[in-house]
Amino acid sequence: MTTRTLQRPALILNRNWQPVNVATVARALVLLWNEAARVVDPDDFRLYSWADWARLCPQEGEACIRSVRAALRVPEVIVLVQYNRLPNSAVSFSRRNVFKRDHWTCQYCGRQPGGEELTIDHVVPRSQGGVSTWENCVLACVDCNKRKADRTPAQAGLKLRRTPVRPTWKPLYARSSVRMASWSKFVSEAYWNVPLQS
Repeated sequence: MTTRTLQRPALILNRNWQPVNVATVARALVLLWNEAARVVDPDDFRLYSWADWARLCPQEGEACIRSVRAALRVPEVIVLVQYNRLPNSAVSFSRRNVFKRDHWTCQYCGRQPGGEELTIDHVVPRSQGGVSTWENCVLACVDCNKRKADRTPAQAGLKLRRTPVRPTWKPLYARSSVRMASWSKFVSEAYWNVPLQS
C-alpha cells in the first residue's frame, strides 16, 4: 500500500506558481526534505516546510504514509523554491500522441477497434507530396486505410470527421493518467485565456 501511495502523482509548480511537472509523491517528498520545495495547501495556498508538514495529522480517509511512530500526509501540490524556467509547451509528434489526440478512433468511420486495428494514415499520401505532420496524419482503421489506399480522402470517397491539428494539451499533464481535484486551481488556464466579451 505504501509503495502505491508513493507512486501517486504530485503537481510541481515553479516559484512563480506555474505548473512545470508531474512527479511521484516519493520525488515530491525528497524535494521537500532537501528544502528545494514547499507543500502547497490547495485550500488556503499556505506553504509548509518538511518540519511543518510532518507535524500535521492526516484527516480521516486522507491518503498518508504510515510508519511505526507517525503518519505523514501525502502532498498533492508542491512549489519549488528556486526553479523559474517555463516548460516546453510543444507536444512532440509521435505515434502515442497521435493515438491520444484522435482518442483511439478512426477519423474516417468513427470506430474504435483497438490499437492493433488502427494505423496512422497520411491524409495527403506521401506519393502525392504529403508529409508526416500533425496536420497531415490521422488514425484510420485497417478497413478505411485499405479503402483509401494511396489517394486523398476526396479521391477515395471518404470524409474526415475532424480536421487534424497539433494538440493543445500541456505535455507534462499528459504523462499522468491520474488527475487530482486539488490541481484544478493551478492547471486550469481557461479563466485566464478565454477571450473577454467587449
